[in-house]
Amino acid sequence: MNAVTVNDVCEKLRLSMCTKGGGERPVSGGYCSDLLSDVLANAKPGDLWITIQTHVNVVAVASLIGVAGVIITGGKKPEAATVTKAEQEGVPLMVSEARSFETAGRLYELLREADEVLRG
Repeated sequence: MNAVTVNDVCEKLRLSMCTKGGGERPVSGGYCSDLLSDVLANAKPGDLWITIQTHVNVVAVASLIGVAGVIITGGKKPEAATVTKAEQEGVPLMVSEARSFETAGRLYELLREADEVLRG
């Protein structure tokens, strides 16, 4: 079991939280894709989804899968309707100024280090 939460990821990766609540959710992994059908087929509950997509359909997919949250990369900002829907659905939305590649790498390292600490 991983002891990393959405709030931990926000702090360590210097992300901006766009929604209220959900920061206590545990993060078990990550998935990086911009294709909604790919995310539906392959992301897992507890993952942080890394994408450049900003529209409201992101929330529908995230909610359906049960991801821990969504990180929008490249400094892109979610549409206002997306933020509203995410808050209604309880899906944390975060923004990274870094590109997806860097964000995924940093998330991987954070989760790997936390796993090593837990295993002793």
